[in-house]
Amino acid sequence: MKQLLKWEAVLVLFLLFELLLFGRISPDFLNVNNLLYSMNDYVYIALAAIPMTFVIITGGIDVSVGSIMGLSSIVLGVFWTHGINIWLALLITLVVAILAGFLNGILVAHTNVQPLVVTLGGMFLFSGIALVVSGGSSTSGYEGISGFPDAFVELANGQLFGIPNPFWILLVSLFIFGGLLHLTRYGRNVLLVGINRKAAVYSGVRTKWTIMSTYMLSGLGGGISGVMMTSYFSSARSDLGAEAVLPVITAVVLGGTSIFGGKGSVFGTAVASIVIGMTQYGLQMSSMTSQETSVVIGAMLIIAVLLRNTKWPVLKTLIIRKNTASAVKK
Repeated sequence: MKQLLKWEAVLVLFLLFELLLFGRISPDFLNVNNLLYSMNDYVYIALAAIPMTFVIITGGIDVSVGSIMGLSSIVLGVFWTHGINIWLALLITLVVAILAGFLNGILVAHTNVQPLVVTLGGMFLFSGIALVVSGGSSTSGYEGISGFPDAFVELANGQLFGIPNPFWILLVSLFIFGGLLHLTRYGRNVLLVGINRKAAVYSGVRTKWTIMSTYMLSGLGGGISGVMMTSYFSSARSDLGAEAVLPVITAVVLGGTSIFGGKGSVFGTAVASIVIGMTQYGLQMSSMTSQETSVVIGAMLIIAVLLRNTKWPVLKTLIIRKNTASAVKK
């Protein structure tokens, strides 16, 4: 826990440094309203990354989350165009997203196929289904399905007490999933499965169910993100979330979750999501293209993995020995 807190403190300090750096480059960056409303551009990363934390803690990975976002978006639009109440359509959409995660989870938990391979197949499957559904609804290109009710559009574009709704939704997600991971028996089981799956079996943990359920949570996160993006753009499209996989996984790993499993923090993931979002926002204000921004985020992922898996005591010992040897020679 001390190590996690230290890492989270580093993330908070880096976020402050980031704010000062981009504020220096572009004075408009530090405008409070701009910072708050910029959350609409990256809150979907946090909403998908927080549940994804559970998957990576177990030693798995889910690269299909972006496709689940697109599938959720177009399913929501199709149900609504067929006369179903928008809020009922939203609930059905989340159930579809959970079922998509269930399909990933049951294959990972009950076969020896690597999670990366399973979810890679799921990525193509779900994106294909989204395209089929999109074509069946006569939706073309980037037009999507529009004309959603104002109440639904306000879900991502409205505000409460002068603060944008995405902030409150992120806060609720943080408390729910944070409590689930850190304050419940289920959360302890997830951590134990990630630390040592065999020990978890001998301890009476239902490992297959635990692993399967984490992918269902990840699917739910993808569904919530897809709904939020649909509300934000007021358009349901099958390609929403197509570029979300890299930022989502980066947020989880950068937040302190070990890519090998057994360690993780929901709070760290949330802070890392904000760091990535601010990075994207700041680089865009600095006139960088989306491709160049992807290079920066990819570099952040590599650096985070290296830093989290560096044996600092060993490195420190080597440095001290090297300095001692140099002093003796002199």
